[in-house]
Amino acid sequence: MSHSGTTLILIMTIAVLAPLLAYGAGRWLPVPLVIFEILLGIVIGPDVLGWAKPDTLIDGLSQLGLAMLIFLAGYEIEFGKVRGDTLKRSVWAWVAALALGLGAGVLLGDGYDKGVFIGVALTSTALGTVLPVLRDAGDLHGRFGSVVMAFGAVGEFGPIIAMALLLSGRSAAESTALLAVFAALTAGAVYWALKPRRPWFSRIIAKTLHSSGQFAVRFVFLLLALMLGASTALGLDVLLGAFAAGLITRLVLTGAAPESGPQILEKIEAVGFGFLVPVFFVVTGIEFDLDSLLAGGRTLLLLPLFLALFLVVRGGPVALLAPRDLAGRDRGALVLYSSTALPLVVAITTIGVDDEALTAGEAAALVGAGMVSVLVFPLIALKLRARAGEKELPAEQVTGSESW
Repeated sequence: MSHSGTTLILIMTIAVLAPLLAYGAGRWLPVPLVIFEILLGIVIGPDVLGWAKPDTLIDGLSQLGLAMLIFLAGYEIEFGKVRGDTLKRSVWAWVAALALGLGAGVLLGDGYDKGVFIGVALTSTALGTVLPVLRDAGDLHGRFGSVVMAFGAVGEFGPIIAMALLLSGRSAAESTALLAVFAALTAGAVYWALKPRRPWFSRIIAKTLHSSGQFAVRFVFLLLALMLGASTALGLDVLLGAFAAGLITRLVLTGAAPESGPQILEKIEAVGFGFLVPVFFVVTGIEFDLDSLLAGGRTLLLLPLFLALFLVVRGGPVALLAPRDLAGRDRGALVLYSSTALPLVVAITTIGVDDEALTAGEAAALVGAGMVSVLVFPLIALKLRARAGEKELPAEQVTGSESW
C-alpha cells in the first residue's frame, strides 16, 4: 500500500476513535473533539511513533478541511442577528486587538517582520471550533449565541483580511486593490444570491434532495469552488474565498429553499465534519513540531505566554466592548470563547515558517497555545454559563435594546 494510503487509513481511524473518546470523557469533563484529533495526530506523527507523514495528497485534503471549516463558519452567520450595535462593538474590539497584537508581536519578535505574524495570530477566534460547543450546549440561537457569533465572525474574518493585507508579501496598495476587486466580486455574488430564484430551482432542489442527483449539495460545492478559485486567481488566501462562499450559500438557500436549508446543511456538515475537517485537525497534530517545543528554553516558555496573550490581546477588548445587556458571567464566557484560537493560528504560522519569518519552535509554541485554548477556554466558559443559569431573553426580544 502507498504511503498516502497508510496515512489516510490512520487519519480516518483517529477520526472514528476521537468521538468515542470524547463521548467517554464527557461523563467527567466535556473535552472538545478536536483535542483528541490533534493529540492522536501527534502520537502517530514523526515525533512520537513515526507511523504517519503527510505528503502532497494528505496536505491537499488537510487544506480542503480548513477551507470547509471556514466555509461552515461563514454559513452559520445569521445576518438578522449579527448587525447593529453588537456588530459595531465586535469590529472595534477586533481593531483594538489588532493594535495590541501587533505591538506585542513586534516586542516579542524583536521586529516587524516576525511580529506581524505573531500579532495577527493573537487576534483570531476559532469560530468553527466554538460553534459545535455552543450548539451542543443549546446556546447557539439565543441572545448569548448571537453575540458570540458576531464577535467570533469578526475574529475569524478580520485576521483573514489582515493576512491578505499584511502577510502576502505585496505592497499595501497592491493588496488593497486586489481585496477591493474580490470585495466587488463578492458583492456581485451577494446581489445575485438575494435575487429571487426561478420556481424550477426550488423544485429541482426538493426533487433531488434524497436522490443520487443531490443538486443542492453539488451547487453548494460549485459556489465554494468558484469563490476559492476567485481568491486564488487574485493571489489572496483561499480562506477568504471559503468564508465568502459560506455567506453567499446561506443567502441563496435561505431565499430559494428555506424549507430544505437545514437538510442541505446537514449533508454539507456530513462531508465537512465527517471527513475533511477531521483530516485537517489530525494533520495539524501530525505536523506539530513536538521536538522543538520540548527542547525547552525560550520556546517552551513562549507557550504559556502566548496563551495569556490570547486572553489579553483578544479577550481584553472584548471584555471592554461587550454589549451591556450581558451579565457578568456571560461577559466572561464571551471573552473566553472569543479568545479560543487554533485553525487560523495554524494557517498563519505555516505561512510564517514557509517565509522563514518564524522558527519551527515559535510556530509550535503558538499552535500549542491555540490547542490549550481550545481545551481550556470553552470548558471554563461552559461552567460560567451553567452557573449563570438560563435567564437570558431570546434574541428577538432584545433587538434594538443595545446602546454604547
